[in-house]
Amino acid sequence: MVAGPQFLSAVFLATSHHWRRASLAYLLGATVSISLVVSAVYATGIGIAGRTQSRPLLEVVVVAILAAMGYVFWTRETADPPTWMSHLETATPRFAFRLGFLLLGFFPTDILTSAAVGSYLAAEGRPVTDALAFVAATLLLLALPPLSVLVLGERADRLLPAVRNWMTTNAWLVNEIVLLVFLVLALT
Repeated sequence: MVAGPQFLSAVFLATSHHWRRASLAYLLGATVSISLVVSAVYATGIGIAGRTQSRPLLEVVVVAILAAMGYVFWTRETADPPTWMSHLETATPRFAFRLGFLLLGFFPTDILTSAAVGSYLAAEGRPVTDALAFVAATLLLLALPPLSVLVLGERADRLLPAVRNWMTTNAWLVNEIVLLVFLVLALT
């Protein structure tokens, strides 16, 4: 859920000028969107329990992920960071809220993950409140950068910009790792 731009955004926001308000707004936006997707799928009553994975669909997913990995590798020298990332250092709480809402609620992999949670709970006849652990775990991972600022204090002023710069410089490698995780998830 948080691999890729979701976590990178949390790091950038934690190193921004108004990091407390921006990080809190980002987490709030993520909370709202994840909860909405899980609840909406749960409310439909569509369940996935007992269904078997379609072998042809799995093969298409694996080939698509491998193609994406190849594309990321071959374009790594010319790839530029998305333009919205340049706004993160001066992000307002409103921008951060929208970013958290959109990244965690409408990013394709996040929609699928949240939908899978809601669908699973509906199929198993469990209450939607059982999704709170999933939401909390996701938010904890997203909160690691601002929490590290609180815990590490001045040391975080050196550490997080170094992490941000490394992730920006090696964005292609971060993308490859994320795609590799998706590949492993698809194959298991």
